[in-house]
Amino acid sequence: MQKISSIQIKWRPDKSSRIPVYKQIVQFIHEKVATGEWQVGTKLPSQRALAGLFEVNRSTIITAIDELTSYGIVSGRHGAGTQISSNTWSLFLPTTNWNEYLKSGSFQENNVMIQAINELEFEPDIIRIGTGEIDPRLFSKSMWSATLQKVGSKLTSLGYLENLGLLELRQAIAKHLEKSGIMVGPENVLITSGSLQALQLIAVCLLQKGSTVFTEAPSYLKSLQMFQSTGMNLKGIPMDKNGLEYWKLSSITKQNSSILYTIPTNQNPTGITMSKKRRYELMNYCVDNRLPIIEDGAYQELSYNAVTAKTLKSIDDNEMVIYLGTASKTLAPGLRIGWVVASKPIVDRLGDVKMQMDYGASSLSQWALTEFLNSGAYDSYLSDLKIELESRRDKALKSLEKYFKDLANWNRPDGGFYIWLTFKKDIKIERLFDAAIKEKILLNSGDIYDFKENHSLRLSFAYINSDEFDQAIRKLSEIVKGMC
Repeated sequence: MQKISSIQIKWRPDKSSRIPVYKQIVQFIHEKVATGEWQVGTKLPSQRALAGLFEVNRSTIITAIDELTSYGIVSGRHGAGTQISSNTWSLFLPTTNWNEYLKSGSFQENNVMIQAINELEFEPDIIRIGTGEIDPRLFSKSMWSATLQKVGSKLTSLGYLENLGLLELRQAIAKHLEKSGIMVGPENVLITSGSLQALQLIAVCLLQKGSTVFTEAPSYLKSLQMFQSTGMNLKGIPMDKNGLEYWKLSSITKQNSSILYTIPTNQNPTGITMSKKRRYELMNYCVDNRLPIIEDGAYQELSYNAVTAKTLKSIDDNEMVIYLGTASKTLAPGLRIGWVVASKPIVDRLGDVKMQMDYGASSLSQWALTEFLNSGAYDSYLSDLKIELESRRDKALKSLEKYFKDLANWNRPDGGFYIWLTFKKDIKIERLFDAAIKEKILLNSGDIYDFKENHSLRLSFAYINSDEFDQAIRKLSEIVKGMC
C-alpha cells in the first residue's frame, strides 16, 4: 500500500464544546481514516507538532494517541513516529465508516457528559462532589484484613459456584433481609455481579421489546442505557416530597408490558424517601393495575433515622416486587456483589441466563460477604458509617447555607449520599460543568438524570470530607456568581 509521508491539517478542536478536546481529536482522526483520506501507513506529525497544530497541551495529544492505539487505528515504534496501522479493522476503513462499527451493537453508548464524567473521575487532583461512592479513606483496613484472614483459613477451593450463587451467602442475605421486613428463603435469592447486572438480566429475561419502564423523574435509571438498549421505552413520573406521584400513571399504564422501577428510600439522585402512606398507596395502585415493580434498595440501609422505612417488598403479598440489593454503596463498590429477591420461578430464570453471561459472580467476593454478614462485622461497620455520613451531611448543608443561600434551593436528605440542588436562575449547566473542571471540580449535572433540562446538580457528601466539600462549594459559588 502506498504510504503518505506528509499530511495537511487545518482543523482545530472546539474548546467551548463539552466534549473533551482529546475526544474531538480522536473523532477527527477516525473520520480521516474512515473516509480513506488518511490511508494505512500514513505518518502523523510528531506529538509536539500535533500539540502546536491543535493548540493543546502535549498531554492531550498523548491521551488521544493512546486511545487511538487501543482501537488499533494507529501504532508507533521508537524513532519511527506514529502512523495509521495495518490491522483487520482499519483495512475496511477506506470504504466503510468506522463509526458504523462503533455503533452497530445493540447496547447504546452513554451520553457525552456521562462519558466525560467517567473519564474525568480518574484525573489527578480532581474534586468529585457528585460521585456515588464512599470515600476510599473510610475503607476499614483492619476489618477487611481480619475478615479475609478468616475466609482464607476456611477456603478449600475457588471453583465455580451453583447458578444462584453461594448457598451460605444466600442464607446470610435472607437472614439479613429480615431486618427490612423481607421474609424469604435462599431459594428466592440470586447473587449477581452488582445490581447493574441484575437490571440487565431483568431487561433481557423478563421484558419484551417495546415494553415501557416507568421511573421517578429524575432517576438514576435515566443516566443508563440499560433498558433502551433492549428496545424498551423509559418514561419519567414526577415526584413530590413524599415520593413518586403514582396517580399520574393512570392515563399511561393501560398498556401491555409495563413495569415500574423505583428507589423509594434515599432516592438517587434527589435523596427523597417515599413516605409510609405513599408506599401503601403505590402498592395498592400497582396491584390493582397489575403493574410489576423493580424496587432498588441500594440505599435502603443508609437511613440515619432510628426507624428505617419499610421496603415495598416487605408489604408485597402478591409477588409484584422484584427487590434489588447491593454491597456497593455500603461496603465496597469493587466487591461487585448484588442480589435479586423474587419468586422462585423468576430467580431460576434469571440465574439460568446469568450462568450464560459470566458463570457466576466472584467466588472470593461471595465468601467474603458471607463472612462479613455472619460475623456481625457488617452491622458494626454500617452503624459507624451512618454516623460519619450523617455528620458529613450536616456540615454539607451548612456549607450550602453559607455559600448558596441566594443562588439555589436544595433538600435535606434523611440518608444516602445525595443533596439535590436546583439553581434559582437558569444556569447553563454545560458552561458550569466546563468552568468547574478548570477549577478541578467535577460536577454531576442534573440533566443526565432527568427527562428535561432542570438546572440542577446532584451533590454528594460521601466521597469527599467536609473540608473538601466546603472548599469546592465556595469555589463553585464564585463561578456561579460570575455567570449570573
